[in-house]
Amino acid sequence: MDRSPSSMPPLTRRQMFRLATVGALGCSGSGWLGRLAAHAADDPRRRKACILLWMSGGPSQIDTFDPKPGHANGGPFKPIQTSVPGILVGEHLPRVATEVKDLAIIRGMSTKEGDHTRATYNLRTGYLPQGPVRYPTLGSLVAKELEDQSAELPGFVSISPVRAISPGAISPGFLGPRYAPLIVGERTGGARAAGRGAFRVEDLDLPTGINSERADDRLGLMNSLASEFRATRPGISPESHQDAYGRAVKMMRSPAAKAFELEEESDSVRDAYGRHPFGQGCLLARRLVERGVPFVEVTLSGVDGRNVFGWDTHAQNFDAVKGLCGVLDAGWATLMTDLRARGLLDDTLIVWMGEFGRTPKVNENAGRDHFPNAWSTVLAGGGIAGGRVIGDTGADGTEVRDRPVAVPDLLATVVKALGLDPMGQNVAENGRPIRLVDSTAKPIAEVLG
Repeated sequence: MDRSPSSMPPLTRRQMFRLATVGALGCSGSGWLGRLAAHAADDPRRRKACILLWMSGGPSQIDTFDPKPGHANGGPFKPIQTSVPGILVGEHLPRVATEVKDLAIIRGMSTKEGDHTRATYNLRTGYLPQGPVRYPTLGSLVAKELEDQSAELPGFVSISPVRAISPGAISPGFLGPRYAPLIVGERTGGARAAGRGAFRVEDLDLPTGINSERADDRLGLMNSLASEFRATRPGISPESHQDAYGRAVKMMRSPAAKAFELEEESDSVRDAYGRHPFGQGCLLARRLVERGVPFVEVTLSGVDGRNVFGWDTHAQNFDAVKGLCGVLDAGWATLMTDLRARGLLDDTLIVWMGEFGRTPKVNENAGRDHFPNAWSTVLAGGGIAGGRVIGDTGADGTEVRDRPVAVPDLLATVVKALGLDPMGQNVAENGRPIRLVDSTAKPIAEVLG
């Protein structure tokens, strides 16, 4: 008798659910997920990924990646040498300093937006929040271009975002709900722990008292009703609703959802990243990209119960930055070390940025205010040419004196480093073609090694 796959009768929904459940348990017990991660880098079909380390509030460039030794604007922190002779960083980033050989430090960022809401939108979409077009955030753009349509995990995951600052800046815009981020560990105010279940995806488990057979019957009824509804009311809303349910069910039944269970990692690994939301978020980002998620962002806002805006250090800048850098240093450096050890760093672009920088001059409250004129971002991994600095803000840091970089230039560089064409197009709701990045953009050739 022919028992080839093509000759087998199709599975019912109930049979598929049962097989998925058994498969999830069997795969977990057999170590299948671990082997998948170990061999991910050798898969010739593997696509590039991006991890955005978002510094909510706007980090001080002078106290991190553009120190000004010997000048009053430099403040009390001392710069330290890095793994590349001649490149200095702030003293509270000692572990990141050892990774500078794989970092491209862009000190020539220059923008005009000094308002948190507008600047956040600008940096994350490449456009200003004006006019009728709702531009998609970078994660949604990348997910649309790089997501595997058959994947069981979403193409864009946002960890610990603070959406209240600029809700539109984390939106899929005209790309629609299909490319909206899966949000975990959202911060809405106050301190948040990073203990067990901190990044749990809600509603993945069946409701109490509902077994798999009953759940499968309910899904079948829902699909039947939804199909009838869509037949008489076509459009993006019902299609998006059905797609969202389908993707949620796929993730519920997939062993890939175990990526969110950080308890699978050893205590030593979790300790190295840091037992705080940002560090554990970086660990989750690694677990997600090794399972094929093309875009993950991790937000570093306040630490130790401090201001939710984190890097918005109008007062007591130096105390705040010291604490923030301690968290950043452990999480970021360990992320790079971990990706490198797994053979994933060359395929994973890390972007470090906030919405703007801070004033070189220290104010009367020992703080630094908003400063979009001249500030820094950093690119790492992803095949970029590291160990270099792009741009110069002079001895006092008040203006870009060499090699200014605009927001579209930065995003075009990110997009191109991921193997995409910055001039590729999507179509907005009104039928207007919109480029991935503004047509004025010029990728930073020096870092696209």
